[in-house]
Amino acid sequence: QLVESGGGLVQAGGSLRLSCAASGRSFSRHAMGWFRQEPGKDREFQAAITWSGDNTYYADSVKGRFTISRDNAKNTVYLQMNRLKPEDTAVYYCAARYYSGVSSGWWTLNYEYDYWGQGTQVTVSS
Repeated sequence: QLVESGGGLVQAGGSLRLSCAASGRSFSRHAMGWFRQEPGKDREFQAAITWSGDNTYYADSVKGRFTISRDNAKNTVYLQMNRLKPEDTAVYYCAARYYSGVSSGWWTLNYEYDYWGQGTQVTVSS
């Protein structure tokens, strides 16, 4: 089970740190990703980190503003979001998959992930 927290209302230019706590099993051998979804739109990739933490990936729209990290001892992955913009408003989901995928850009693909959280709302006011 994955449970997100840390969402909320913030002004443009502000920061939030999302957490995704895993329970029921260890996710230390799982790649973890963050996606977001706006009403009426598809869920979109934002960031991912390999199981070892050696590699991270970001959507172009958040590169330089968002940072993904993980603490395997706590079975938790984080998304530090800085310089937030109104267009970052969405429900944010974390996801997990065992090890890594093999297809090109697997970290961006929803179907590559086996576990999903319920999401946390992030609202950025202008």
